[in-house]
Amino acid sequence: MPRRLMPSSLVSGRAFLSPRRASSWVLASSFLALATLPACSDSPKNASDLASPRSHLAMEDRGASGGEDTLRAGGVNAYLWRASLDTLSFMPIATADAQGGLILTDWYTPPATQDERFKITAFILDRRLRSDALRLSVFRQIKQDGQWVDTPAAGNTASDIAARILARARKLRANNGNNDN
Repeated sequence: MPRRLMPSSLVSGRAFLSPRRASSWVLASSFLALATLPACSDSPKNASDLASPRSHLAMEDRGASGGEDTLRAGGVNAYLWRASLDTLSFMPIATADAQGGLILTDWYTPPATQDERFKITAFILDRRLRSDALRLSVFRQIKQDGQWVDTPAAGNTASDIAARILARARKLRANNGNNDN
């Protein structure tokens, strides 16, 4: 019974394709694969393009006005913006909106303590370099029983960070010849 269900070429031990047909089929499929392979790739034609990064963020200054030296109407103080980014650079930046003056960090765990983490939101509210043009919110969580629980940060944490940002902004302005634009 099994012999009737199988093709006669398999029962007798012969292949479906003759050696001549098999070699021409392999040759044709190889040619087709080689001919269509370059169509699957959108790689650059120049080998030097492979080593250079294509990130637009790496090539632009993330200044308060999109990389320009002068401020536009509606922007924020460039010194405060740059000083905020410089001061908060030890934390991972989640969002930075230069026109709106908002910097959100992601959670940061200090290397010394693994059961505590911080998150900072910085608002730059004015185009002038003033202490009231900067508002910081510091969020703190501690791990209790495997869960992160919100706890208040120390009262001076936000003011200490704000003082460092303002000192850095004043230094940047002084390095620019005390020029505000």
